[in-house]
Amino acid sequence: MKKYRLPIILLAVFEAVAISLWLTKDNLFYLINFSYIGLSVSLGMFLLIKKFKYARHLVQLLVGLYMLIYLGLICQENMQIEGFWYYLFTGVFEAATIHYAVAKIFGPLIFGRGWCGYACWTAMVLDFLPYKKPKEERKKLGWIRYITFALALIFVAGLFLAHVGNIEHIMFYAFIIGNIAYYLIGIILAFAFKDNRAFCKYICPITVFLKPMSYFSLIRIKCDKEKCISCGKCKRVCPMDVDVTDNSRKRKNGTECILCMECVHECPKKAL
Repeated sequence: MKKYRLPIILLAVFEAVAISLWLTKDNLFYLINFSYIGLSVSLGMFLLIKKFKYARHLVQLLVGLYMLIYLGLICQENMQIEGFWYYLFTGVFEAATIHYAVAKIFGPLIFGRGWCGYACWTAMVLDFLPYKKPKEERKKLGWIRYITFALALIFVAGLFLAHVGNIEHIMFYAFIIGNIAYYLIGIILAFAFKDNRAFCKYICPITVFLKPMSYFSLIRIKCDKEKCISCGKCKRVCPMDVDVTDNSRKRKNGTECILCMECVHECPKKAL
């Protein structure tokens, strides 16, 4: 039963959030929404434990498509960073602000960059590209994420300062255009750098929130030094270039870990 502890904990966390928001906001949607996401993620972790090859991709599709198509296109909620700034400036704790609080600001204190590995609808597509293992050295381009982060903030702040009308409609179109741009840039970078996750490493503005919070994550990959034979297989298979053999908080690219478990599956000595 011990090996199923992680999916049980994750399900409990999401159910606690679902029930709390349902009762405080008096809206059944939050109970259904977070229960669905929690069940999807927990199912994925359970299937990973059972060594189902496509477990993580299944979760990405279950959660990513739900958020992209249902919440984004049907409900017309901008769940990108522009939507977060929009709701923040209006002073409303709804939709994108709740999503960011749970998945990208406070949630990473528990599950790190799990959002990136199991729920992001951009990575959902990028992970199906051919470069699952980076073919080239990591570039020193991480500073670009701060520019995209600032541009999103300036864009939304500018709309409010200019007293533009129908900002809610603008947010919907920004969501569509933004996603198209993310997919195009992500695919181009993947082939240019031979790395499916190049967009996540260099461009994605969400990582400005995720990285510092993930540093303190409770759930993280650890290495049993007594079992480890320093074969390097875990480092070669990691899509985010994390040195998982170092158990310190300051390990190389430690805040980049998306808990994909590729290293765990690859380790010949079950040291991770």
